[in-house]
This record gives sequence, structure tokens and C-alpha cells, in this order.
Amino acid sequence: MTTFWLVRHGQTDWNVEGRWQGHADPPLNALGRKQTQILAEGLANVHFDAIFSSDLDRAYETACAVGDRQGIKVRIEARLREINLGEWEGLTREEIKKLYPAEWKDREMFPLEARVPGGESLFELATRIIPAASDIARLYPSGLVLIVSHGLALGVLICHAQGLPLDQSFENIPNNAVPVSIEWDVMGKTEQAPEEDNVS
Repeated sequence: MTTFWLVRHGQTDWNVEGRWQGHADPPLNALGRKQTQILAEGLANVHFDAIFSSDLDRAYETACAVGDRQGIKVRIEARLREINLGEWEGLTREEIKKLYPAEWKDREMFPLEARVPGGESLFELATRIIPAASDIARLYPSGLVLIVSHGLALGVLICHAQGLPLDQSFENIPNNAVPVSIEWDVMGKTEQAPEEDNVS
């Protein structure tokens, strides 16, 4: 059993403005950089076997604050990226509802299958990030690993590890730079990505 400590990146200005980030990569703001230092100090006495990060800069900078403090090189795993939000990236919720009313309705009715124009569905996010977590767990089958990623991506991992329906991922998004601990059983139910017929 691998223990993952999951951390969402520090705050960005788009977080403050309510703009959806996805694969766009706005930098950490002043508070976000302060959050990374508080995080690093708070985890100073926790010995991680490894630190993995999304390849987006806001996550990597957050991970490096911890890695630098502990002398651990951060390993990049691109599959830990946030969901691709396509044409919605940089827009607020209200702007999306106004510009894409039909697509927004689809997202509300079919949160797993609905795909943002030019982006990914929640199901597609799950089918890349769950195998990524399992691959990491195979490298550290009884280890303690820090994963720094993004809100919805981490919500998927939390739901999957806890046996919750994946459409609850939206309600399980962690706060910026606040660790959440989960157990990942690479030999059990978390071995494979979800099958579409069984996703609820």
C-alpha cells in the first residue's frame, strides 16, 4: 500500500479571478509563492520517498519548494496535468455559461462524459491520471510519495482511492497548497483505470 500526500499548487491570479485554468499555465501569485514556503516548512519533518509533479509550472514550482527543502529532486509526470479545458481556459463560470450554454448544460447533465470544446471529459482525465498514480505506486509499493497536481485532477484521485463516484470529483477539490493523504492499493481496485460502463 502506497501513501500519497496530494497537494494542489499554490494560488494564481486566475484562482482569485475565478478563471478556469486547465492546461493554461498562469504563474503563482505572491500569496501562492508564500503558500509554497509555508507548505515546505510544514512538511520539513516528513520524509518522502519521492516527489512527483505535473509538468505545468504552477505545480512544479510548488513541488520544488518542498523538494528543495528536503533535498529531493522533483520528478515530472505529464499525466498529472489538470483536465484540458480547451476553449474554456481563461474564462469565468459566468462567461462560459453565456458563451457556451448548450455545452454547459451537457456538463451539468453528463458530468463524466461531457467534453469541453477542444478539451477533455472528466472520464478522459480519469483514464490518464489513475494509471499514472498506479505506475508511481508500483515504484514505491510501501512508500510515502508527494504528488503535486491540480484541483480536479486530485479530486479524481481522492474519489477513486475512497471508492466514491467520480462525478463527486468536483466536490473533492483540495484547497491550494493544503496536503490531503490517501492510501493507494496498486494490487487492488486502483490497479486499472475505470471502465466507462462502470463509472458512476
